[in-house]
Amino acid sequence: MNDPKRRDCRHFIGDRPCGRGTDCSECAKYAPMGARIAIVKLAAAGDVLRTTAVLPPLKRSYPDSQITWIADNGALPLVAGHPLVDRALPFAFDTWITLSAETFDLVLSLDKEPRAAAFAAGLEAGERRGFAPTRWGTLEAFNEGAQYDLDLGRSNDMKFRQNRLTAPEIFCRTAGLPYGGEPYELRVPDASIGRARAFLAQLELSEPAVGLNVGAGPVFANKAWTIDGYADLARRIAADLGGSAVVLGGQGDRDRMEGVIERSDGAAVDGGTHELLDFAAVVGSMDATVTGDTMGLHIAVALGVPTVAIFGPTAPQEIDLYGRGRKIVTTVDCAPCYARSCDRSPTCMDAVSVDEVFEALREVLAE
Repeated sequence: MNDPKRRDCRHFIGDRPCGRGTDCSECAKYAPMGARIAIVKLAAAGDVLRTTAVLPPLKRSYPDSQITWIADNGALPLVAGHPLVDRALPFAFDTWITLSAETFDLVLSLDKEPRAAAFAAGLEAGERRGFAPTRWGTLEAFNEGAQYDLDLGRSNDMKFRQNRLTAPEIFCRTAGLPYGGEPYELRVPDASIGRARAFLAQLELSEPAVGLNVGAGPVFANKAWTIDGYADLARRIAADLGGSAVVLGGQGDRDRMEGVIERSDGAAVDGGTHELLDFAAVVGSMDATVTGDTMGLHIAVALGVPTVAIFGPTAPQEIDLYGRGRKIVTTVDCAPCYARSCDRSPTCMDAVSVDEVFEALREVLAE
């Protein structure tokens, strides 16, 4: 007979054998869950990826814990394969119904979206850290570290000029955890790596192969470097380095990708558009990447790819390249700004020259 006291085993299914033994009471592979922890961080995908920086210090603080991560479907693949995540669940009604019957020792509410904070607040928990919903539909902090993050969002002076913490440091502070400085990681499945290798083999690339991630999300104005800048850089990579410039981007970046390819006079190679983890595998195959502050940057950092990161409207101090790259920061006096629209000309990205990006790339490749 199954021992009811062993229903907290990581392998216990409940309605059928787990395949590790027939008698729970005498099973040598009994593995209690320990502290049950839920992390609610839904979006955006790049932000979800770099928030995984909380996992190593979380496991140090709760070594025998079982960790559940709730994220939007678009970001879920980035945490589903992480070795420190036991369950990766989509933000959905079915998930809510399932988790509402469970009890957690700790809930980390790490997303500033009201829907995420409300979801986290509805879970039964012994302790909560991060962001909480108010009765007015706004946010407040469960703990002092989360209050610092909220204050950053409310003060441009604090965010753009006073703060010197990187995003992983901020996330760990919000979670009430000591940050150990470990780079966040992404585990890319073998199937994605295989598809990426097959795709890149058809391109017959020369070394060094440099990924040019030319797109950026639509939320902030001028987040991506210019099409002409990338096209000129592709020509320099081919002429001065003898390498291949592989133009990368997502489905929404297709027009920009084609613009770079057309203006590069044949120097740029079309890197195609891929599903998220296949795209990550392509990025991971590059000798270096050049990118704005966007999803491609966070993937490159997570995979340890040497990177030149170009910053216009966003805060460069929040990005940690972990000694594997260079930051190019615009010189215009209004940046960073996080503006949703901008009518200035020239823009902050117009001020970034091809020469400085190319020299940074040469240094990164040499290292």
